[in-house]
Amino acid sequence: MNQKIAVLDFGSQYTQVIARRIRECSVYSEILPFNTKASALKKMGVTGVILSGGPASVLTKGSPRCDKAIFEMGIPVLGICYGLQLMAYMLGGKVVSSTHREYGHGLLSFKSKSALLKGLTSPLKVWNSHGDKLDALPKGFSAIGATENSAYALVSDESKKFYGMQFHPEVVHTPQGMEILKNFLFGICKCTGDWTMSDYVNTAVQNIRDTVGDKKVILGLSGGVDSSVAAALIHKAIGDNLTCVFVDNGLLRKNERGSVENLFKNNFKMRMITSKAQNLFLKKLKGVTDPERKRKIIGKTFIEIFDKEVKKLGTIDFLAQGTLYPDVIESVPIAGNPASLIKSHHNVGGLPKKMKLKLLEPLRELFKDEVRALGKELGLSKEVLWRHPFPGPGLGVRVIGDITKQRLDILRNADAILLEEMKASGLYYKVWQAFAVFLPVKTVGVMGDERTYDNVIALRIVESTDAMTADWAHIPHELLGKIANRIINEVKGVNRVCLDISSKPPSTIEWE
Repeated sequence: MNQKIAVLDFGSQYTQVIARRIRECSVYSEILPFNTKASALKKMGVTGVILSGGPASVLTKGSPRCDKAIFEMGIPVLGICYGLQLMAYMLGGKVVSSTHREYGHGLLSFKSKSALLKGLTSPLKVWNSHGDKLDALPKGFSAIGATENSAYALVSDESKKFYGMQFHPEVVHTPQGMEILKNFLFGICKCTGDWTMSDYVNTAVQNIRDTVGDKKVILGLSGGVDSSVAAALIHKAIGDNLTCVFVDNGLLRKNERGSVENLFKNNFKMRMITSKAQNLFLKKLKGVTDPERKRKIIGKTFIEIFDKEVKKLGTIDFLAQGTLYPDVIESVPIAGNPASLIKSHHNVGGLPKKMKLKLLEPLRELFKDEVRALGKELGLSKEVLWRHPFPGPGLGVRVIGDITKQRLDILRNADAILLEEMKASGLYYKVWQAFAVFLPVKTVGVMGDERTYDNVIALRIVESTDAMTADWAHIPHELLGKIANRIINEVKGVNRVCLDISSKPPSTIEWE
């Protein structure tokens, strides 16, 4: 791989989006810590550097700094938001706290010509998110664009190929942001755009081999897209040094265990162990209604079972997980990330010290659509790759309130009908996610000549591209009616079906 763009991470919630946009242009990108040395970048052979945004202020003592030698490497550098302010500050410019925080949509007016603006016309709609602003330019820089509140919203030193922007070109709210990034990649960094997912597979496989060596890895296999792709990738890298463990926690979809065992044991010929722990999970969850407590109990019990399996298998050094980037930024602050804790995941945030296992997360820097592309390259079927996301805690966070076997069985049967009808209609593969939720309320109904007092099922069907945002899917009323009728008629204990028509944000996709 001859061309690489290094993205130095200063803690922005958009850092991974920058890397993703670069990969969408068929150029390899790698996210690195903000303090990565210039010598390390030279050794990697990077052809350009992007300084990400971040929550800090360059005016604050102890705020993150990059290696100043990066500006002496003779390669293009692009600073975004905090990255712009940092570059300007380190090269002799002046940064001040703005009296008007600029957040949201803005208009960028061009002030002079630049290779970064080739093919674009003024003004451009852009997305801002900053408090500080550049007040005086470093020597050699000039203003090439301004917004309502910033005379130096876009600056450059064309001779050294240094560029900085106060807005975020990587987000969809900057409609022509991709054109700006393409100008940087192809016009300025001279990338050729010939990197493919096959290249990513080769790089990921080599990274796994370098990390693991001849040691043993254990992976929690759920049968979902994430764990399946992680299993296939790691298996390609280390073969039988990977052992997959499938935990039947009693919180699975209908017929889940049998289908997963058949797929991985028989078809993929992977080493696989099934742990039947339904009773243990249900016992520990009895009476628990708080969603975060549920997640923590499920996660803790999940790890306890793994601990036992590790002891049975002998020496195991790594625990592999199918953690994706949206899981990471919604769960824990990373590298100064200001994103607040939205929800915890049992596969994010570290392991108990007593477990003595290192964490292997080969998908940690990918979004769901990229994982599917990776899985396709690895030879996984459409049925596996386009299976809808399923939360780590399973139906434990889709049974609202107290979890019982009866409630789980009702939900399993209702969910199976929903998915069956979605597939029959051809809509299953056109939406991001469809699932049923058991509500902890009972309502009055009439079946035949008898009055009923039974449970309520909610249907959640959403459209999305990466789970960061989502909108409720507009499903034909006739199909919704058929699904509701089947659930009420075929699932004993249900007499009402509702449809969730909220979007993310402000709601989340899952209910808990």
